[in-house]
Amino acid sequence: VLAAVTQNGYALYYATEVLKADKEVVFVAAVTQDGEALKHAMEEMKADKEVVLAAVTQDGMALQYAAEEWKVDRGVVYAAVKQKGRAFQYAADELKGDREVVLAAVT
Repeated sequence: VLAAVTQNGYALYYATEVLKADKEVVFVAAVTQDGEALKHAMEEMKADKEVVLAAVTQDGMALQYAAEEWKVDRGVVYAAVKQKGRAFQYAADELKGDREVVLAAVT
């Protein structure tokens, strides 16, 4: 499976529950191929800051699949909106008034 997700992050969709909870497998899928592969990861991976940050750095829209705790984290949200401004819609309301986050989303 690691070889498959290295080639195509979406392959995580077909992995077993055990592999969807394996940090190495999820990290490779999210970082090297497709940040939105986070959608198919187990909840504990969506709550892992390292995995989430890697995913949103690769594709900001992966923020929508992150655990709620990361949608209020300024660093994670900033990374997401800097990569893709549209990810701003998934940020927590309290960050939608943050000047730097807003500027990163629109520039």
